[in-house]
Order: sequence, then C-alpha cells, then structure tokens
Amino acid sequence: GVIVPPPGYLAKVARAVRAAGGVYIADEVQTGFGRLGSTFWAWEQQGDQMSEDGIPDIVTLGKPFGNGMPLAAVVTTPQVAQAFEDVGVEYFNTFAGNPVCCAAGLAVLKVIQEENLQQRALEVGGYMKAEFERLARTDVPLIGCVRGSGLFLGLEMVRDRDTLEPATLETSLVCSILRNQYQILTSIDGFHDNVFVIKPPMIFSKKDVDYFVSSFRKAVLDDLPLELTAARFSGDTAHTPT
Repeated sequence: GVIVPPPGYLAKVARAVRAAGGVYIADEVQTGFGRLGSTFWAWEQQGDQMSEDGIPDIVTLGKPFGNGMPLAAVVTTPQVAQAFEDVGVEYFNTFAGNPVCCAAGLAVLKVIQEENLQQRALEVGGYMKAEFERLARTDVPLIGCVRGSGLFLGLEMVRDRDTLEPATLETSLVCSILRNQYQILTSIDGFHDNVFVIKPPMIFSKKDVDYFVSSFRKAVLDDLPLELTAARFSGDTAHTPT
C-alpha cells in the first residue's frame, strides 16, 4: 500500500531480526534505481545508512534493471556470501551472466546517470503528488490519502475520511475506467485493495501528469457513478485484476 516507514524504523526492525538470528533483506525491485527521487535506493530514505544497523544484509534488484530485458541481481555482504557457500549447496543459474542482458543493465545505469532521471523523478513526482493532493482537497473526497515519494506514489481511496471505510469497489472500477477509456494502466494494492499504486516510467513528464490527473478526475466524477450503478445492479463487484 505504499507505506513510508518513519525515520529509524527499519534500523530498529533490523536489530530485532538480527538478534533473532535473521538477516535484513531490502527488496528494491520496484523502488530502486532512483525512482523515489530523494535517494537511489528506498532503504536509504531512512537516513540511517551510515549506521551499521541500517544497512541491509541483502539487497534484491529486478525488473527496472533491464528496462524490459530479463535481468536481476542480488547484492550482499561477504559474510552472507560465505555463509551461503559454507552450506555446501552449489548455486546454478542457466541464464546468469547473459551478456546481452548485462549490456542492457549497463545501458540503463548510464541513461539514469546521464539523463539525471533520479532528479527528474523527484521533481515530476513531487509535482504529481501535489496535484493529487490538490484534487483530494477540491474535487475528489474519495482520495483519503496521498503518500509516497518521487515516482512511486499511493492513493488510498476511502468512502468516509473519518471512518476510513475502504472504497474497494470504487477503486476497482476506476482502475478499469482508466485502462479502458483513458489508456492509463495503474495497479491496486493494500490490505483492502483500495490503494492505487502509481509507478510510471522514469521519463514521465509534467505534461503526462496533467493528463493523468485530469483523466483520474473525470473517471471518478463523470464515469464512476454510472459504473457503480451498473455493477450493483448486475451484482458484478469482482476486484479488477492488476
């Protein structure tokens, strides 16, 4: 549901996990490579990366690494790598070290750096967050909360801002409306399936944001009432797969 932990939270969790014999694994498959804008990796947002407790034992990297090419990686400490080797089980991967995918990964890193995409994520993402916050204040009370960082945002949809009743059906219908009528793809997440997860391409522009926000507004205010009536009449209230 795009929950941003408070500063120092992950370091405290990591201490507890390590005290119990575990390791701290940071999954950067969706959030890494500068997407959050303020930092290159999401775990760095905690601000305690200079503390030994705040540094992950393992970091996993995936989909954006190859920008469509199948490429992933695991980064770890010498101690964890040695412990894995000491188990005595040989690790084998048919596609490991594929030179074509590795070339794509190097190209991705080069473009991120040369085109300053992390800074772009910070600026465009900040603009998009502000626009959705404005929309929540003025036109769309269904938006109960806008959270996240850079180009990784969450919109929590609620029927009542006081009770925080989840707007699960409405979220599902708006997701379908955005896809079918405005050609915008979004994801749904959260315990109640009522959080839009917004993670557009890193080249997203403010013009793209304007189209997205205006389309979202029309989807909720103009199209949703009809879809709600139809869904309730037909009894088809199934969750939109994302």
